[in-house]
Amino acid sequence: MSRIAILGAGAWGTALALSLHRRGGHELTLWAHTPELARQIIDAQENTQFLPGFPIPSAVTVTADRAAITAADTVVSVIPSEFLRTTLLRIRSHLRIGQFVVSATKGLEDRTLYRMTKVLSETLEPAGLLLSIGALSGPSFAQEVAQGQPTALTVAFSDPEVAALIQQEFSSETLRLYTSTDVIGVELGGSLKNVIAIAAGIAVGVCLGHNSTAALITRGIAEITRLAVACGARRETLAGLSGIGDLVLTCTGSLSRNRTVGEQLGQGRKLPEILSSLGGKVAEGVLTTHAALGLAREHRVEMPITEQMELILNERKDPREAIRALMLRPGKEER
Repeated sequence: MSRIAILGAGAWGTALALSLHRRGGHELTLWAHTPELARQIIDAQENTQFLPGFPIPSAVTVTADRAAITAADTVVSVIPSEFLRTTLLRIRSHLRIGQFVVSATKGLEDRTLYRMTKVLSETLEPAGLLLSIGALSGPSFAQEVAQGQPTALTVAFSDPEVAALIQQEFSSETLRLYTSTDVIGVELGGSLKNVIAIAAGIAVGVCLGHNSTAALITRGIAEITRLAVACGARRETLAGLSGIGDLVLTCTGSLSRNRTVGEQLGQGRKLPEILSSLGGKVAEGVLTTHAALGLAREHRVEMPITEQMELILNERKDPREAIRALMLRPGKEER
């Protein structure tokens, strides 16, 4: 029986715990960042703040005790990007050599522009923790995974044998994992799609039609792929689950927080007001937009949709003017 610790008791972390419990064969720990959150989940026997309506079995240990991390064979990090580095500095003394680390956070660190696996390695290696670190991503709403609806994801490690091991440990009749060695592509696909999802939400918010959403998705995957390839990813990865698959879901699904943020921006609400209404949940695309543009400038990659999202989010540009600017760009060959 393997031991798995999930770091981050938000909606996605809770959903993964429920999926792995249904599979069976694991000792599961759901680690919350505060004792208060852990106690709240234990007392209610469900995560009322982040994923209400789904009872958490007693076999899943919910705790804020860092020592519980040490016993795990596999550690799944679902910590929001803006808190990952500081959290790792708090808990890294409880990690140990030989553990596998799976990053399931879809974001970029704003200050460094790093992918989450790079934040993990940069933070853990100075402590002598040379661990196998990979990424898990793909089209996956937490609520549907918690319900046990069939879901397919990609798990990527540079070592294909480790990817195959995680595939075997996580796969079930409701969760199917495909393996990859393209960690960069899997991570960037999952992170950058959130920016395009905000744009798709804005299109809905200003009452544009299906034509507009289709255009945003298609041109969105084009600019995501340009940047990912420039960063070392494989083009075919972005045509898969962690690229176009996740992008379509997040741009069209009503459960998408990033799409919801965009929709409300399109309706005229201000960003601080929208974010405060999320009840502690995170829309990763808001911070990722700035980081994505930083990466684009670093690699001299054109990202027109992302540029307009940055102006809307941080310069309060009128969404209708942003759409107009995109439509009036000089004509180009499609590629």
